[in-house]
Amino acid sequence: MERTPPRPRAGIIGTGGIAHAHAEALKLAGAQLVVAVDIDPDRATAFAAETGFAQTAPSLAAVADATLDVVAICTPPSSHASLALEALALGLNVVLEKPPALSLRQMVELQAAERASGKHVSCIFQHRFGPGARKLAALQESGVLGNPLTGFCNTLWFRNQEYFDVPWRGLWDVEGGGPTMGHGIHQFDMLLHLWGPWQEVTAFAGRLARRTETEDVSTAIVRFESGALSTVINSVISPRETSQLRFDYENATVELEHLYGYDDSHWRFTPAPGQEHLAGLWADGSAAVASGHPAQYSHIVEAIGSGTVPPVTLAEAYPTMELAAAIYASAITGKTVRRGDIIEGNPFFDRADGRLEPWKLEKSNA
Repeated sequence: MERTPPRPRAGIIGTGGIAHAHAEALKLAGAQLVVAVDIDPDRATAFAAETGFAQTAPSLAAVADATLDVVAICTPPSSHASLALEALALGLNVVLEKPPALSLRQMVELQAAERASGKHVSCIFQHRFGPGARKLAALQESGVLGNPLTGFCNTLWFRNQEYFDVPWRGLWDVEGGGPTMGHGIHQFDMLLHLWGPWQEVTAFAGRLARRTETEDVSTAIVRFESGALSTVINSVISPRETSQLRFDYENATVELEHLYGYDDSHWRFTPAPGQEHLAGLWADGSAAVASGHPAQYSHIVEAIGSGTVPPVTLAEAYPTMELAAAIYASAITGKTVRRGDIIEGNPFFDRADGRLEPWKLEKSNA
């Protein structure tokens, strides 16, 4: 008789808006909801009552003896790395909401702590786990689509000024960046996941319509090691919101248009002339499952329960964070940036704006 893996005991740190998505995903994946941690006791109590966590606590240290297996970190980005380091030191597996860190230096530090602890960090890039992305990856791997050629990756969202007026938003040292780091990162993570290592990027960015320290839009041209070329737009000033990805291969075009999550109905497959037989490979009758936190958490919880490595590892997330850093570096310096350029000694290794950001708001004398 096959043994059922134990249900991992889970905690959540930070009980704001995104924590609800993590709680629901943990519940659906079969984890035990043990403790909700928040510095605001009233918010933690309300969250626990709504989501089913058994207890609350003001800090991770306060529940060090709760025999947790995993904690999901759902706080503002500036505390992601420090809380992950604390959790690893306590012998816990970690799930990090995006962005997993504010800089490439923090990513390197987290990887070192992960190796020392023997535990694992999983970064939330949930669009990798929708059935469409998995199907496209399998077809690509089989070779039937031919070589990747060109495409685009557009995150065209809308956030009004009130969104940025929240005290911790739009600040380099709190969010790590604007829509490139905090919004479009999900889309271009899936692009990189499918098309493999990027080689170089040329980018522009600016603060065109919002009062914020960071950019409110960026646009980039990315060349991949395969030779494929893609444009990438990250915007929060686009009134008609949409998320679009297009992948042109030698034998087919595959398109995805959605907003904050997709299912099979959001994909479009167009065979090249003479390749019409490929249409049947896409319409294979597989079950329609939405992308989102539950899709990734099903793999995370299973891996933790069985003692294997959960996805997406820090090493697997690094190329995505490196591209975000390179978009900023290219936009701010006016130079093309190659993968591997941003290392120790490069100002963009420590901070996304390299402390050189040219569109920074001037202090008002009023």
